[in-house]
Amino acid sequence: MEEILFPIVAKINEYLSNYILVTLLVGVGVWYTFKTRFVQIRCFHEGLKNVFGPIHIFDKNHKSMTSFQALATAVAAQVGTGNIVGASGAILVGGPGAIFWMWVIAFFGMATIYAEATLAVKTRIIEPDGHIKGGPVYYITQAFKGRFGKFLAAFFAVAIILALGFMGCMVQSNSIAYSMQTAFGIQPWIIGLLLVIVCAVIFVGGIKRLASVTEKIVPFMALFFIIGCLIILIARIQYIPETFGMIFYYAFKPQAILGGSFGYAIKTALSQGAKRGLFSNEAGMGSTPHAHALANVKNPHTQGTVAMIGVFIDTFVILTLNALIVISTLYTNDGPLSGGYAGGITEILNKTNLVQTAFGTIFGNSAGAIFVAICLLFFAFSTILSWNLFGKINVVYLFGKRFPKAAKLTYTVLALGFIMLGSLVSSDFVWELTDMFNNLMVIPNTIALFALTGVVIAMAKHSKT
Repeated sequence: MEEILFPIVAKINEYLSNYILVTLLVGVGVWYTFKTRFVQIRCFHEGLKNVFGPIHIFDKNHKSMTSFQALATAVAAQVGTGNIVGASGAILVGGPGAIFWMWVIAFFGMATIYAEATLAVKTRIIEPDGHIKGGPVYYITQAFKGRFGKFLAAFFAVAIILALGFMGCMVQSNSIAYSMQTAFGIQPWIIGLLLVIVCAVIFVGGIKRLASVTEKIVPFMALFFIIGCLIILIARIQYIPETFGMIFYYAFKPQAILGGSFGYAIKTALSQGAKRGLFSNEAGMGSTPHAHALANVKNPHTQGTVAMIGVFIDTFVILTLNALIVISTLYTNDGPLSGGYAGGITEILNKTNLVQTAFGTIFGNSAGAIFVAICLLFFAFSTILSWNLFGKINVVYLFGKRFPKAAKLTYTVLALGFIMLGSLVSSDFVWELTDMFNNLMVIPNTIALFALTGVVIAMAKHSKT
Protein backbone atom coordinates (compact mmCIF):
# COMPACT_ATOMS: atom_id res chain seq x y z
CA MET A 1 0.00 0.00 0.00
CA GLU A 2 2.79 2.43 0.91
CA GLU A 3 4.52 1.80 -2.43
CA ILE A 4 1.31 2.75 -4.25
CA LEU A 5 0.41 5.82 -2.16
CA PHE A 6 3.91 7.29 -1.74
CA PRO A 7 4.33 8.63 -5.32
CA ILE A 8 0.74 9.95 -5.31
CA VAL A 9 1.20 11.86 -2.05
CA ALA A 10 4.60 13.13 -3.19
CA LYS A 11 3.09 14.44 -6.44
CA ILE A 12 0.27 16.18 -4.56
CA ASN A 13 2.84 17.83 -2.28
CA GLU A 14 4.96 18.94 -5.21
CA TYR A 15 2.00 20.61 -6.90
CA LEU A 16 0.68 22.19 -3.70
CA SER A 17 4.01 23.54 -2.45
CA ASN A 18 5.38 24.72 -5.80
CA TYR A 19 2.26 26.49 -7.04
CA ILE A 20 -0.79 26.84 -4.80
CA LEU A 21 0.78 27.38 -1.39
CA VAL A 22 3.60 29.71 -2.42
CA THR A 23 1.03 31.82 -4.26
CA LEU A 24 -1.41 31.85 -1.35
CA LEU A 25 1.10 32.47 1.42
CA VAL A 26 3.18 35.06 -0.39
CA GLY A 27 -0.02 36.68 -1.64
CA VAL A 28 -1.59 37.01 1.80
CA GLY A 29 1.68 38.37 3.22
CA VAL A 30 2.00 41.05 0.54
CA TRP A 31 -1.72 41.82 0.85
CA TYR A 32 -1.58 42.47 4.61
CA THR A 33 1.72 44.32 4.37
CA PHE A 34 0.11 47.00 2.23
CA LYS A 35 -3.33 46.86 3.87
CA THR A 36 -1.84 47.43 7.34
CA ARG A 37 0.60 50.07 6.05
CA PHE A 38 3.66 47.91 6.77
CA VAL A 39 2.64 46.96 10.30
CA GLN A 40 5.82 44.89 10.65
CA ILE A 41 7.87 48.08 10.42
CA ARG A 42 5.53 50.57 12.14
CA CYS A 43 4.85 48.36 15.14
CA PHE A 44 8.08 46.38 15.47
CA HIS A 45 9.31 48.39 18.46
CA GLU A 46 5.86 48.16 20.03
CA GLY A 47 5.98 44.40 19.63
CA LEU A 48 9.32 44.20 21.42
CA LYS A 49 7.90 46.16 24.36
CA ASN A 50 4.78 43.97 24.46
CA VAL A 51 6.72 40.71 24.59
CA PHE A 52 7.43 40.92 28.31
CA GLY A 53 4.11 40.87 30.13
CA PRO A 54 3.24 40.05 33.76
CA ILE A 55 5.47 37.44 35.34
CA HIS A 56 2.60 35.43 36.81
CA ILE A 57 1.05 32.68 34.74
CA PHE A 58 -2.67 33.13 35.36
CA ASP A 59 -4.78 35.97 36.58
CA LYS A 60 -7.77 35.46 38.84
CA ASN A 61 -10.36 35.30 36.10
CA HIS A 62 -8.94 33.50 33.06
CA LYS A 63 -7.03 30.26 32.53
CA SER A 64 -4.76 31.92 30.02
CA MET A 65 -1.11 32.66 29.33
CA THR A 66 0.87 35.84 29.68
CA SER A 67 1.77 37.49 26.41
CA PHE A 68 5.34 36.22 26.73
CA GLN A 69 4.21 32.64 27.44
CA ALA A 70 1.98 32.69 24.38
CA LEU A 71 4.96 33.90 22.34
CA ALA A 72 7.19 31.19 23.86
CA THR A 73 4.64 28.52 22.98
CA ALA A 74 4.35 29.86 19.44
CA VAL A 75 8.13 30.07 19.03
CA ALA A 76 8.43 26.52 20.39
CA ALA A 77 6.25 25.43 17.47
CA GLN A 78 8.11 27.56 14.93
CA VAL A 79 11.67 26.81 16.01
CA GLY A 80 11.85 23.11 15.31
CA THR A 81 13.97 20.78 13.22
CA GLY A 82 13.00 22.88 10.20
CA ASN A 83 15.33 25.63 11.37
CA ILE A 84 18.29 23.25 11.19
CA VAL A 85 17.26 20.76 8.52
CA GLY A 86 15.04 23.19 6.58
CA ALA A 87 17.62 25.95 6.18
CA SER A 88 20.30 23.43 5.25
CA GLY A 89 18.03 21.82 2.69
CA ALA A 90 17.18 25.17 1.14
CA ILE A 91 20.87 26.05 0.81
CA LEU A 92 21.82 22.62 -0.54
CA VAL A 93 19.08 22.63 -3.21
CA GLY A 94 18.73 26.35 -3.94
CA GLY A 95 22.21 27.61 -3.13
CA PRO A 96 23.18 30.36 -0.64
CA GLY A 97 20.85 32.78 -2.44
CA ALA A 98 17.83 30.88 -1.09
CA ILE A 99 18.46 32.55 2.27
CA PHE A 100 17.81 35.98 0.74
CA TRP A 101 14.40 34.81 -0.43
CA MET A 102 13.76 33.36 3.04
CA TRP A 103 14.31 36.85 4.45
CA VAL A 104 11.90 38.37 1.94
CA ILE A 105 9.23 35.78 2.70
CA ALA A 106 9.67 36.25 6.47
CA PHE A 107 9.31 40.02 6.13
CA PHE A 108 5.90 39.62 4.50
CA GLY A 109 5.09 36.71 6.82
CA MET A 110 5.30 39.06 9.81
CA ALA A 111 2.23 40.88 8.44
CA THR A 112 0.45 37.55 7.91
CA ILE A 113 1.06 36.35 11.45
CA TYR A 114 -0.06 39.74 12.79
CA ALA A 115 -3.41 39.11 11.09
CA GLU A 116 -3.62 35.54 12.39
CA ALA A 117 -2.88 36.49 15.99
CA THR A 118 -5.22 39.48 16.11
CA LEU A 119 -8.05 37.42 14.63
CA ALA A 120 -7.38 34.58 17.07
CA VAL A 121 -7.72 36.94 20.05
CA LYS A 122 -10.68 38.77 18.52
CA THR A 123 -12.75 35.63 17.83
CA ARG A 124 -11.81 33.51 20.86
CA ILE A 125 -14.45 32.31 23.31
CA ILE A 126 -13.93 32.75 27.07
CA GLU A 127 -16.12 30.25 28.90
CA PRO A 128 -17.72 30.94 32.33
CA ASP A 129 -15.06 28.85 34.10
CA GLY A 130 -12.29 30.93 32.54
CA HIS A 131 -11.14 28.43 29.91
CA ILE A 132 -10.35 29.98 26.52
CA LYS A 133 -11.15 28.43 23.16
CA GLY A 134 -9.50 30.04 20.16
CA GLY A 135 -7.71 29.41 16.88
CA PRO A 136 -8.35 29.42 13.13
CA VAL A 137 -11.49 27.27 13.38
CA TYR A 138 -13.16 30.10 15.28
CA TYR A 139 -12.24 32.87 12.87
CA ILE A 140 -12.98 30.64 9.86
CA THR A 141 -16.57 30.23 11.09
CA GLN A 142 -16.73 33.99 11.63
CA ALA A 143 -15.58 34.61 8.08
CA PHE A 144 -18.06 32.18 6.52
CA LYS A 145 -21.39 31.54 8.17
CA GLY A 146 -23.39 28.36 7.68
CA ARG A 147 -22.34 25.02 6.29
CA PHE A 148 -19.44 26.28 4.19
CA GLY A 149 -17.74 27.81 7.21
CA LYS A 150 -18.30 24.68 9.29
CA PHE A 151 -16.90 22.54 6.48
CA LEU A 152 -13.76 24.69 6.14
CA ALA A 153 -13.25 24.71 9.92
CA ALA A 154 -13.70 20.93 10.20
CA PHE A 155 -11.35 20.42 7.23
CA PHE A 156 -8.71 22.55 8.94
CA ALA A 157 -9.21 20.82 12.30
CA VAL A 158 -8.77 17.31 10.86
CA ALA A 159 -5.71 18.39 8.85
CA ILE A 160 -3.93 19.95 11.84
CA ILE A 161 -4.71 17.03 14.16
CA LEU A 162 -3.15 14.61 11.67
CA ALA A 163 -0.32 16.90 10.53
CA LEU A 164 0.88 18.24 13.88
CA GLY A 165 -0.79 16.31 16.68
CA PHE A 166 0.00 12.85 15.32
CA MET A 167 2.41 12.53 12.37
CA GLY A 168 4.22 15.80 13.03
CA CYS A 169 5.11 14.76 16.58
CA MET A 170 6.13 11.37 15.21
CA VAL A 171 8.75 12.83 12.86
CA GLN A 172 9.99 15.18 15.59
CA SER A 173 10.57 12.29 17.99
CA ASN A 174 12.31 10.43 15.17
CA SER A 175 14.73 13.36 14.74
CA ILE A 176 15.46 13.38 18.48
CA ALA A 177 15.96 9.62 18.79
CA TYR A 178 18.33 9.14 15.89
CA SER A 179 20.38 12.29 16.50
CA MET A 180 20.91 11.16 20.12
CA GLN A 181 21.87 7.70 18.89
CA THR A 182 24.45 9.21 16.52
CA ALA A 183 25.90 11.53 19.15
CA PHE A 184 25.75 9.37 22.30
CA GLY A 185 25.00 5.81 21.16
CA ILE A 186 21.70 5.66 23.10
CA GLN A 187 19.16 3.22 21.69
CA PRO A 188 16.20 5.01 20.02
CA TRP A 189 13.60 3.06 22.01
CA ILE A 190 15.09 4.38 25.28
CA ILE A 191 14.82 7.97 24.03
CA GLY A 192 11.28 7.27 22.85
CA LEU A 193 10.24 5.90 26.22
CA LEU A 194 11.73 8.89 28.07
CA LEU A 195 9.97 11.27 25.68
CA VAL A 196 6.62 9.56 26.26
CA ILE A 197 6.99 9.77 30.04
CA VAL A 198 8.03 13.44 30.10
CA CYS A 199 5.42 14.45 27.51
CA ALA A 200 2.67 12.58 29.36
CA VAL A 201 3.44 14.49 32.57
CA ILE A 202 3.28 17.82 30.72
CA PHE A 203 0.19 16.92 28.65
CA VAL A 204 -1.76 15.91 31.76
CA GLY A 205 -0.87 19.21 33.42
CA GLY A 206 -2.73 21.14 30.74
CA ILE A 207 -2.08 24.69 29.55
CA LYS A 208 -0.68 25.85 32.88
CA ARG A 209 2.11 23.27 32.94
CA LEU A 210 2.88 23.62 29.24
CA ALA A 211 3.16 27.42 29.55
CA SER A 212 5.47 27.03 32.53
CA VAL A 213 7.75 24.69 30.55
CA THR A 214 7.85 26.62 27.27
CA GLU A 215 8.58 29.98 28.91
CA LYS A 216 11.71 28.42 30.42
CA ILE A 217 12.89 26.07 27.69
CA VAL A 218 12.51 28.40 24.69
CA PRO A 219 14.82 31.20 25.93
CA PHE A 220 17.35 28.59 27.10
CA MET A 221 17.41 26.65 23.83
CA ALA A 222 17.65 29.85 21.79
CA LEU A 223 20.53 31.14 23.92
CA PHE A 224 22.36 27.79 23.77
CA PHE A 225 22.10 27.67 19.97
CA ILE A 226 23.06 31.33 19.55
CA ILE A 227 26.19 30.94 21.70
CA GLY A 228 27.30 27.92 19.69
CA CYS A 229 26.72 29.79 16.43
CA LEU A 230 28.61 32.85 17.64
CA ILE A 231 31.64 30.70 18.52
CA ILE A 232 31.71 29.36 14.94
CA LEU A 233 31.17 32.80 13.41
CA ILE A 234 33.95 34.34 15.51
CA ALA A 235 36.29 31.58 14.36
CA ARG A 236 35.26 32.25 10.74
CA ILE A 237 34.95 36.00 11.09
CA GLN A 238 37.19 36.71 8.10
CA TYR A 239 34.65 34.92 5.90
CA ILE A 240 31.53 36.74 7.15
CA PRO A 241 31.65 39.55 4.52
CA GLU A 242 32.07 36.90 1.81
CA THR A 243 29.18 34.90 3.30
CA PHE A 244 26.76 37.82 3.12
CA GLY A 245 28.06 38.65 -0.34
CA MET A 246 27.27 35.12 -1.52
CA ILE A 247 23.72 35.28 -0.14
CA PHE A 248 22.97 38.44 -2.13
CA TYR A 249 24.99 37.49 -5.22
CA TYR A 250 23.52 34.00 -5.62
CA ALA A 251 19.99 35.28 -4.94
CA PHE A 252 20.08 36.90 -8.39
CA LYS A 253 22.73 34.78 -10.13
CA PRO A 254 22.10 31.32 -8.72
CA GLN A 255 23.20 29.53 -11.89
CA ALA A 256 26.79 30.46 -11.00
CA ILE A 257 26.71 27.81 -8.25
CA LEU A 258 23.74 25.60 -9.15
CA GLY A 259 24.52 25.28 -12.86
CA GLY A 260 21.88 25.03 -15.57
CA SER A 261 20.03 27.93 -17.16
CA PHE A 262 19.34 31.21 -15.39
CA GLY A 263 15.59 30.60 -15.45
CA TYR A 264 15.87 27.17 -13.86
CA ALA A 265 18.38 28.32 -11.25
CA ILE A 266 16.46 31.44 -10.16
CA LYS A 267 13.25 29.40 -9.92
CA THR A 268 15.03 26.82 -7.75
CA ALA A 269 16.61 29.39 -5.43
CA LEU A 270 13.40 31.39 -5.04
CA SER A 271 11.10 28.39 -4.59
CA GLN A 272 13.41 26.75 -2.03
CA GLY A 273 13.71 29.98 -0.07
CA ALA A 274 9.96 30.52 -0.20
CA LYS A 275 8.92 26.98 0.74
CA ARG A 276 11.47 26.47 3.50
CA GLY A 277 10.91 29.96 4.86
CA LEU A 278 7.13 29.67 4.94
CA PHE A 279 7.19 26.33 6.72
CA SER A 280 9.89 27.40 9.14
CA ASN A 281 8.13 30.45 10.59
CA GLU A 282 4.66 28.92 9.92
CA ALA A 283 3.14 32.31 9.04
CA GLY A 284 -0.15 31.61 7.27
CA MET A 285 -0.32 27.93 8.21
CA GLY A 286 -2.74 28.49 11.08
CA SER A 287 -0.71 26.74 13.79
CA THR A 288 0.60 29.49 16.09
CA PRO A 289 -2.71 31.43 16.36
CA HIS A 290 -3.79 28.74 18.84
CA ALA A 291 -1.11 29.92 21.27
CA HIS A 292 -1.76 33.62 20.72
CA ALA A 293 -5.49 33.12 21.32
CA LEU A 294 -4.64 32.10 24.90
CA ALA A 295 -2.73 35.29 25.69
CA ASN A 296 -4.04 37.34 28.59
CA VAL A 297 -4.43 40.58 26.64
CA LYS A 298 -7.43 42.85 26.15
CA ASN A 299 -6.42 44.36 22.82
CA PRO A 300 -5.97 41.92 19.88
CA HIS A 301 -3.52 44.34 18.27
CA THR A 302 -1.16 43.91 21.23
CA GLN A 303 -0.79 40.17 20.69
CA GLY A 304 -0.53 40.71 16.94
CA THR A 305 2.63 42.75 17.46
CA VAL A 306 4.01 40.09 19.80
CA ALA A 307 3.37 37.41 17.17
CA MET A 308 5.46 39.35 14.66
CA ILE A 309 8.44 39.08 17.00
CA GLY A 310 8.06 35.29 16.86
CA VAL A 311 8.63 35.27 13.09
CA PHE A 312 11.56 37.65 13.52
CA ILE A 313 13.20 35.37 16.12
CA ASP A 314 12.55 32.25 14.06
CA THR A 315 13.87 33.47 10.71
CA PHE A 316 16.03 36.54 11.18
CA VAL A 317 17.83 35.19 14.25
CA ILE A 318 17.78 31.37 14.62
CA LEU A 319 17.49 30.33 10.97
CA THR A 320 19.86 33.05 9.74
CA LEU A 321 22.57 32.08 12.23
CA ASN A 322 22.30 28.47 11.09
CA ALA A 323 22.56 29.56 7.46
CA LEU A 324 25.61 31.73 8.13
CA ILE A 325 27.34 28.77 9.80
CA VAL A 326 26.69 26.48 6.83
CA ILE A 327 27.72 29.01 4.18
CA SER A 328 30.78 30.41 5.98
CA THR A 329 32.24 26.94 6.63
CA LEU A 330 31.23 24.97 3.54
CA TYR A 331 30.79 27.45 0.68
CA THR A 332 33.61 29.97 1.18
CA ASN A 333 37.06 29.65 -0.43
CA ASP A 334 38.35 26.74 1.66
CA GLY A 335 34.98 24.94 1.94
CA PRO A 336 34.11 21.64 0.22
CA LEU A 337 31.30 23.30 -1.79
CA SER A 338 33.21 26.45 -2.77
CA GLY A 339 33.49 25.29 -6.37
CA GLY A 340 29.81 24.56 -6.79
CA TYR A 341 28.03 21.23 -6.75
CA ALA A 342 30.67 19.02 -8.33
CA GLY A 343 32.56 15.92 -7.35
CA GLY A 344 31.96 13.15 -4.84
CA ILE A 345 31.27 15.53 -1.96
CA THR A 346 27.71 16.03 -3.21
CA GLU A 347 27.04 12.32 -2.74
CA ILE A 348 28.07 12.54 0.92
CA LEU A 349 26.42 15.76 2.10
CA ASN A 350 22.66 15.98 2.53
CA LYS A 351 20.30 18.37 4.27
CA THR A 352 20.58 16.50 7.58
CA ASN A 353 24.35 16.15 7.92
CA LEU A 354 25.17 19.44 6.18
CA VAL A 355 24.80 21.38 9.44
CA GLN A 356 26.61 18.67 11.42
CA THR A 357 29.51 18.94 8.97
CA ALA A 358 29.46 22.74 9.30
CA PHE A 359 29.68 22.71 13.11
CA GLY A 360 32.22 19.91 12.95
CA THR A 361 34.67 22.08 11.02
CA ILE A 362 35.32 24.09 14.20
CA PHE A 363 34.11 21.90 17.08
CA GLY A 364 35.42 18.65 15.60
CA ASN A 365 33.24 15.89 14.17
CA SER A 366 32.25 14.35 17.51
CA ALA A 367 31.59 17.61 19.37
CA GLY A 368 29.78 19.04 16.34
CA ALA A 369 27.45 16.04 16.22
CA ILE A 370 26.80 16.31 19.97
CA PHE A 371 26.03 20.04 19.76
CA VAL A 372 23.58 19.55 16.87
CA ALA A 373 21.96 16.60 18.68
CA ILE A 374 21.38 18.69 21.83
CA CYS A 375 19.92 21.53 19.75
CA LEU A 376 17.63 19.11 17.92
CA LEU A 377 16.55 17.65 21.26
CA PHE A 378 15.40 21.04 22.59
CA PHE A 379 14.00 22.27 19.27
CA ALA A 380 12.04 19.12 18.48
CA PHE A 381 10.88 18.52 22.08
CA SER A 382 9.47 22.04 22.44
CA THR A 383 7.77 21.64 19.05
CA ILE A 384 6.11 18.41 20.20
CA LEU A 385 4.67 20.20 23.24
CA SER A 386 3.19 23.06 21.23
CA TRP A 387 1.92 20.91 18.37
CA ASN A 388 0.19 18.59 20.81
CA LEU A 389 -1.62 21.58 22.31
CA PHE A 390 -2.69 22.85 18.88
CA GLY A 391 -4.05 19.43 17.96
CA LYS A 392 -5.91 19.12 21.28
CA ILE A 393 -7.63 22.47 20.76
CA ASN A 394 -9.01 21.21 17.47
CA VAL A 395 -10.02 17.86 18.95
CA VAL A 396 -12.06 19.80 21.52
CA TYR A 397 -13.61 21.84 18.70
CA LEU A 398 -14.68 18.70 16.82
CA PHE A 399 -15.71 16.43 19.70
CA GLY A 400 -15.71 18.54 22.87
CA LYS A 401 -19.43 19.24 23.04
CA ARG A 402 -20.48 15.61 23.20
CA PHE A 403 -17.45 13.72 24.55
CA PRO A 404 -15.03 16.27 26.08
CA LYS A 405 -13.14 14.02 28.52
CA ALA A 406 -13.12 10.96 26.25
CA ALA A 407 -11.93 13.04 23.29
CA LYS A 408 -9.02 14.55 25.22
CA LEU A 409 -7.99 11.21 26.73
CA THR A 410 -8.15 9.36 23.41
CA TYR A 411 -6.18 12.10 21.66
CA THR A 412 -3.49 12.14 24.35
CA VAL A 413 -3.04 8.36 24.29
CA LEU A 414 -2.83 8.31 20.48
CA ALA A 415 -0.39 11.23 20.44
CA LEU A 416 1.90 9.47 22.93
CA GLY A 417 1.71 6.34 20.78
CA PHE A 418 2.83 8.28 17.71
CA ILE A 419 5.72 9.83 19.68
CA MET A 420 6.91 6.34 20.70
CA LEU A 421 6.43 4.98 17.18
CA GLY A 422 8.42 7.86 15.72
CA SER A 423 11.44 6.96 17.86
CA LEU A 424 11.40 3.40 16.49
CA VAL A 425 10.76 3.79 12.78
CA SER A 426 11.69 6.24 10.06
CA SER A 427 9.50 6.47 6.99
CA ASP A 428 9.71 8.86 4.06
CA PHE A 429 6.02 8.17 3.52
CA VAL A 430 5.17 9.55 6.98
CA TRP A 431 7.18 12.68 6.19
CA GLU A 432 5.28 13.10 2.92
CA LEU A 433 1.92 12.62 4.66
CA THR A 434 2.90 15.20 7.29
CA ASP A 435 3.84 17.67 4.56
CA MET A 436 0.58 17.01 2.70
CA PHE A 437 -1.64 17.73 5.69
CA ASN A 438 0.53 20.75 6.54
CA ASN A 439 -0.09 21.98 3.01
CA LEU A 440 -3.82 21.36 3.23
CA MET A 441 -4.08 23.38 6.48
CA VAL A 442 -2.99 26.49 4.63
CA ILE A 443 -5.90 26.59 2.19
CA PRO A 444 -8.86 27.20 4.56
CA ASN A 445 -6.71 29.41 6.80
CA THR A 446 -5.61 31.79 4.04
CA ILE A 447 -9.10 31.93 2.53
CA ALA A 448 -10.41 33.13 5.91
CA LEU A 449 -7.54 35.62 6.27
CA PHE A 450 -8.44 37.26 2.97
CA ALA A 451 -12.14 37.29 3.89
CA LEU A 452 -11.49 39.02 7.24
CA THR A 453 -9.28 41.81 5.91
CA GLY A 454 -11.63 44.51 7.16
CA VAL A 455 -11.54 43.18 10.72
CA VAL A 456 -7.73 43.10 10.77
CA ILE A 457 -7.41 46.62 9.35
CA ALA A 458 -9.80 47.92 12.02
CA MET A 459 -7.65 46.35 14.74
CA ALA A 460 -4.42 47.64 13.19
CA LYS A 461 -5.70 51.17 13.71
CA HIS A 462 -5.13 50.67 17.46
CA SER A 463 -1.37 50.91 16.83
CA LYS A 464 0.52 53.72 18.50
CA THR A 465 2.28 54.74 15.29
